[in-house]
Amino acid sequence: MPSSSAELPSPACTEELAPSQKVVFFASPGAGHLIPLVELARRLAVDHGLGVTVVTLTGMSNPATDAAVLSSLPASVATAVLPAVSLDDLPRGIGFGTLMFELVRRSLPHLRVLMEGPSGGPVTALVCDFFGTAALPLAAELGAQGYVFFPNSFALISIMRHIVELHGDAAPGEYRDLPDPFPLPGGPVLRHADLPDGFRDRTDPVYAYLVEEARRYGRADGFLVNSFEELEIAMAEKFKRDAEEGAFPPVYPVGPFVRSSSGEKSDELACLEWLDRQPEDSVVYVSFGSGGALSVEQTAELAAGLETSGHRFLWVVRMPSLDGNPCALGTIPGAMDDPLAWLPEGFLERTRGRGLAVAAWAPQVRVLSHPATAAFVSHCGWNSTLESVAAGVPMQKTNAAILTEVTSVALRPAARGDGLVTRDEIAAAVRELMEGEKGSAARCRARELRQAAARAWSPEGSSRRALGDVAGKWKEHLSTRMEG
Repeated sequence: MPSSSAELPSPACTEELAPSQKVVFFASPGAGHLIPLVELARRLAVDHGLGVTVVTLTGMSNPATDAAVLSSLPASVATAVLPAVSLDDLPRGIGFGTLMFELVRRSLPHLRVLMEGPSGGPVTALVCDFFGTAALPLAAELGAQGYVFFPNSFALISIMRHIVELHGDAAPGEYRDLPDPFPLPGGPVLRHADLPDGFRDRTDPVYAYLVEEARRYGRADGFLVNSFEELEIAMAEKFKRDAEEGAFPPVYPVGPFVRSSSGEKSDELACLEWLDRQPEDSVVYVSFGSGGALSVEQTAELAAGLETSGHRFLWVVRMPSLDGNPCALGTIPGAMDDPLAWLPEGFLERTRGRGLAVAAWAPQVRVLSHPATAAFVSHCGWNSTLESVAAGVPMQKTNAAILTEVTSVALRPAARGDGLVTRDEIAAAVRELMEGEKGSAARCRARELRQAAARAWSPEGSSRRALGDVAGKWKEHLSTRMEG
């Protein structure tokens, strides 16, 4: 890698950073990270007149997908793509999380070139996401405010804080497991099985990166969370008290940021036309996100469970993971392969009329908002969670500890010791969600949270006020620097 910024190739920018465009958003790869960050950038540009540049990385994401997401930004928001960096020296078979952290770390010299470019005037704030806190020292060095955007929930920040506390007196290279069970502020108790990949085992190579990432949190000037107060009341109040006491940087709930509906396509129209023919509140929507892949065995169990449940369903089927890795990015076969071919023999014929299986993609925001959609079977990635909440649709998933215990909008079937959720558990959970008392309560609570999500971004809503406070701090910081 080049040793000085003078030797580095220039980032590919849509426009130079103008003096007013001094808030830089540094996105890590993946649509799940980029989509909410782009929505946040849009709000800051449109509602607060801040000039924003969204910076993306080369590698580990689909350039066409990134371009489609970025194309939705208003013209006042600039974009830049940092040049590629080499990862060839890393061991073969290294995990996705480790690759992500290394890609971000090795791209920092290119980010410096962009931020120090001949654009006139200082950068007032750098906003990185969960994987990008290695950029916080750069922000401090350049005199910019350093913020971390969490596309996830308050709960994940709580987990990261506990990692720091757990390793407070640890020797260099010493790593300690999170407790099992692990209580969070406000009552929810997580099992190790509920934790994201990389958090469950201190011997996982990515765990070391998580520890270092968490230790940098104290250097941040603040955090922006893609959540809202009424969704995670106890944790929001806990972080507010800690900020007032100086125990942790301020954390601002500024969500929910939900992607806009896409333009109509022929396959999108076919999917929605099928929903139009179904009775109101009768369809279970099944999708495990663009970054998640089920095993071949779990795909078969899910199919059997949906068939046995007797309920209508719309299932977005993606290629199964063939190597046991639940992350779909970079591990599944090519786009020309047909995921429907992996369904059990005769499944499509036996469920014709009652169910619709579509390959790889569906217009999720519009599906969740459709009157026929009653429930959502999901991996509960945070983007999917907020889309479900915004649409007032309850969820069912394998690990829904936070949603179950805090918000009561999710049901979670029991999994075997190896993590597999059997067909009987799936069928029973779907029936409970659609027919049972718990399902009825979850649907009622989901409708309440839909209204709460809308209130958060009303003219006097809590999230709108919180983002206004942050924008005001950034403008004040810029003014102070210019006067100095």
